[in-house]
Amino acid sequence: MTTLAINKKAGFDYEFLEKFEAGLVLTGQEVKSVRQGQASLAGSFVVLNRNGEAFLTNAQIPPYKAAGPLPGYDSKRSRKLLLNKKELDYLRGKTEQSGLTMIPLSLYTKDSKIKLEFALAKGKRKSDKRQTIREREAKRDISRALKQNVRG
Repeated sequence: MTTLAINKKAGFDYEFLEKFEAGLVLTGQEVKSVRQGQASLAGSFVVLNRNGEAFLTNAQIPPYKAAGPLPGYDSKRSRKLLLNKKELDYLRGKTEQSGLTMIPLSLYTKDSKIKLEFALAKGKRKSDKRQTIREREAKRDISRALKQNVRG
């Protein structure tokens, strides 16, 4: 399993409740571009349409450089996610009832297929974000102190 793209800011802005894995419907040149590490998940999200299908929206996958100019290519187009009906129904119920959102976490390969890991998430408040920063700084201070004790 090789990680191709990570949404770093998602963990800071959202509290993850459940994680899911889905396949992505991509064109051939998009697959090549993603495998080169060109994809970006920053600012992207997963939406469900009226037909009960899930789409990755606002993810940036630039055109494959070796393919030459591609007229009319939209690098931020919506890409269909491959989930089974049971998962789609579950996600629809959760997002409609609780006001939760679906945030992409990472793109990776699994058995030569490109998969998307996304989470059912709840947005953090400003105070929660401050708490996260405090915890991160405390862990950093502890690790620094331990390193100095080992050396000294």
